[in-house]
Amino acid sequence: MGADNDNDRDGSAREVGSDDKSTRAAGETEEAGEEQGLTEEEQKVVRELEARDREVRAHEAAHMRAGGDLVRGSASFSYQRGPDGQQYAVGGEVSIDTSAGSTPAETIAKAQRIRAAALAPAEPSSTDMQVAAEASRMAAQARAEQAAASREKGDDNPYQPRVRAERGALIDQYA
Repeated sequence: MGADNDNDRDGSAREVGSDDKSTRAAGETEEAGEEQGLTEEEQKVVRELEARDREVRAHEAAHMRAGGDLVRGSASFSYQRGPDGQQYAVGGEVSIDTSAGSTPAETIAKAQRIRAAALAPAEPSSTDMQVAAEASRMAAQARAEQAAASREKGDDNPYQPRVRAERGALIDQYA
């Protein structure tokens, strides 16, 4: 799951965890850009990158919160270097455990949580929508397995008496 990854055109995307001290915190303002002698156009680009950075981080944080114990590791981000030399998050992803549960009921519950985590951000990406659709398919398959197991046990209708008789046997009893 992740925000749409709009890596920069010069290929300066990288993974989180590198020790680049020039990564700008999302809350810093363009005042630093003015001090560095950036043009108005460059300052505009910096403001856009700061906004994208905040959006990407909020998007991935929403996945992390909703995913809970299904989240594997932390969010990873791809970065773009701005005209001020700082790195800004422009894409990201959160790894979620999408394996089936040990029973159909567990799989249904897990699929619902996966779907909720995928759709947690205010604006889910196309990847998020695909993950949510796959979780819905996983739940539907588990429901089908659950229904088949229920039919095998004769649990189709809880209001119907459980009589296991050959066809016509009841007629013979009452005829």
